[in-house]
Amino acid sequence: MIVLDEQLLGRNLEVEIARWYRGAVCFITDLRPNTIIKDDAIPRLLQQENQPTFVTINITDFWGKIAAHDNFCVVCFALPDSHAREISVRLRVLLGHPAFETKNQRMGKVIRVIGDQVGYYSTRERNIQTVRL
Repeated sequence: MIVLDEQLLGRNLEVEIARWYRGAVCFITDLRPNTIIKDDAIPRLLQQENQPTFVTINITDFWGKIAAHDNFCVVCFALPDSHAREISVRLRVLLGHPAFETKNQRMGKVIRVIGDQVGYYSTRERNIQTVRL
């Protein structure tokens, strides 16, 4: 399951991702409808789902601030709001990388993507690891 941050609503990203991703694609607001979801509540919501990958461009509030958890993955794209439409293509490239291509490889990681540079920390390794796409 891919869960998109609410700031990505209205860009048709869920449709674009669903064209190539075999699992479910939804927004964080779908996990708790008709409520305001603060950033600090997102980890609890993700833990209730079956191995979701949460996608955001809100690096400031997630990268280095959210604790890695074995039941979910967080992907932070360093993109301005005006370039959020690039997420589908960039996410597909990321999920095609040998370090992230399966759910088991992604779970427990918080990932930051800046261009072709990927940094991540995990439940097993708090030090930031880096790879190139």
